Amino acid sequence: MTEFVLALRLAVRELRSGLSGFRIFFTCLFLGVASIAAVGSLSDAFLQGLAEQGRVLLGGDIAIELVHRSLTPDERTFVSARGKTSDTAALRAMAYAGQGGTAAGRTLVELKAVDGAYPLYGTAGLSPAIPLSTALGCDKKGVCGSVAEQALLDRLNIGRHDLVRIGDQVFRISAVLTDEPDRLSGGFSLGPHVIISQMALHRTGLVVPGSLISYTTHVKLNPDITAAAFRRAADAHFPDSGWQIRDRDNPTPGTSRFIRQAGMFLTLAALTILAVAGVGAGQSVSAFLDRKRDEIATLKAIGAEGGTIFLIFFLQVMMIAGMASVAGAALGAAIPFLVERSANLPLPIAFKIHLRNLTLAFLFGTLSAAAFSLPALSRTHEMTPASLFRDIVSSARHRSHWLYLAGGLGAGVILICLSVAVSPSPVFSAWFLAGTAGVVALFRLTSEIFRFVLTRLPRPRFVAIRMAIAGLTRPGASAGTVIVALGIGLTLLATVTLLEGTISREVDANLPITAPSFYFVDVQPGQASSFDKTIAGFRSARNYQRTPMIRGRIVALNGVPVARATIAASARWAVNGDRGLTYAASLPADADIVQGQRWSANYRGPPLVSFDAELAEGMGLKVGSSLTLNVLGRELETRIANLRRVDFSSGRQNFIIILSPGLIDQAPHSFLATVSVARDDEERLYRAITDAFPTVTTV
Repeated sequence: MTEFVLALRLAVRELRSGLSGFRIFFTCLFLGVASIAAVGSLSDAFLQGLAEQGRVLLGGDIAIELVHRSLTPDERTFVSARGKTSDTAALRAMAYAGQGGTAAGRTLVELKAVDGAYPLYGTAGLSPAIPLSTALGCDKKGVCGSVAEQALLDRLNIGRHDLVRIGDQVFRISAVLTDEPDRLSGGFSLGPHVIISQMALHRTGLVVPGSLISYTTHVKLNPDITAAAFRRAADAHFPDSGWQIRDRDNPTPGTSRFIRQAGMFLTLAALTILAVAGVGAGQSVSAFLDRKRDEIATLKAIGAEGGTIFLIFFLQVMMIAGMASVAGAALGAAIPFLVERSANLPLPIAFKIHLRNLTLAFLFGTLSAAAFSLPALSRTHEMTPASLFRDIVSSARHRSHWLYLAGGLGAGVILICLSVAVSPSPVFSAWFLAGTAGVVALFRLTSEIFRFVLTRLPRPRFVAIRMAIAGLTRPGASAGTVIVALGIGLTLLATVTLLEGTISREVDANLPITAPSFYFVDVQPGQASSFDKTIAGFRSARNYQRTPMIRGRIVALNGVPVARATIAASARWAVNGDRGLTYAASLPADADIVQGQRWSANYRGPPLVSFDAELAEGMGLKVGSSLTLNVLGRELETRIANLRRVDFSSGRQNFIIILSPGLIDQAPHSFLATVSVARDDEERLYRAITDAFPTVTTV
């Protein structure tokens, strides 16, 4: 203990002269810790904001979602007994200016029909500020009110009180929608949002069997019922309902998942920055010890133990690392508050001090400092006074004591384990860190090869070049460390740049070539023949495809309910709610079948399914496995006939599930159609379809 106190006193005295010799060390750790703390604080601020505003964002304590149908009488009785309810229906539709003549402007809108209880939490912002029920009322002429975002008025070049037609119903714009409390929980949008009443929705003619409509029942639970208790009771009473239940604790799973994944990627990038900073910190410690050689030699000459000298400088290094980590964590904690003042964000944010992230950032900084400085500090213990004096004019090679190497390695292992433990995706993080370690080893090997080659080269004639090579190859030269640090930094920069370039090239160059010009949703069976003729009237039309589309949900794998089945995280999305599926007598000619066989065109036996090969691997399925689907509340037992490789990046029609006809084709359904046309024909086709088929959603 006395030795520790003495070492601490001497270390504090050394620090009285300031950060001389440790400025680079301090800066490296400060920037690395600040990056980690900022990413973690922002991520937690978003997630906590979503959780705190969960009721408003969800529109209730509970939201029950169904596709194609609303609650049955028994289901409604069950839900109403447990709280106050509000029903909404959401779909995409076409809106036309005025009465909707052929010359009228038109655009795709996100249509929501609400009841009188909407919203249960929060308030719909309207300009002017009038009650929502008043804004949505119908007059004696049968014209109903609606509220719409300003974007709709701008696109159609209309104003408040003007008319728009949606489906078969004419609406008057009563107010501008400035705030829709539960908008974020509805997913991404393809057009301006419009709100109408439930009664007006049925007048539009858009509600027909097979229409792609999402029905949501929002529930404000009674005080004595928790969200968890509601879920348990709902699953027990209606195990085959096919509904998806979300609660206020996670109102927007997709948004939360994106924030966690983005935070993970940015944290790993920050850890890479910290690794570069650690290399620089280790080099700074070595340079500092080079300047302290005479003092170390003097202390050893007058009888100081190697352990005491090591402890003096180790405590000094760790105190500086602690100060740098605290300063970096403080800056990271301030980032969310700076973002609040400088950015107009669409998400609710909880601007608080998130101690967990700051503590993790501090630990990352100090562990990194220990891992990279311990090997350098071991010189203070191992070298004799004579070798230290001699090292002033000729650096002596020495081996670090195994104890210090083990300490540095242990700090590094703890750092890696901590990074993996707190990551949302431990496997991905482990591979990322392993890759980073491999890159460090590769650049270290490269530096040694570079140094070996330079020492074997003939002596250059020019003195400047000869001295430069000598400086790179001399004992104690920092060339190897510089190569490692620059290599890691440039690798990270090149990786981010290449990823950004690849994604941009795919979206800007490749996707427009492969993707169709138009998507048509909710083409009804009675419209199919005339719809085909309208498309055929355009000579430039190519790759026209009209496919039946039904919504269904995977409920069991080989007879095991998905809640109890072993499913990889990468495939879990396919069982979380309804998915689009189709049927076909013959699979598309370009279907990439990797296992199994096609069914014959005249097959009419038990239902067969063509399934996505990647999802099958994640679910432990193969050809011959059974897949149970819930379609419109009815369970359908199918057998996998073949597995396909599905390419979603093409932008074309892709279904993870294609069924054989014979049973599924009897279910109510609509059609999804796609077509590519010459650019000169796009506007003509757009108007031809939207004029002749106002109930078809045109994207």
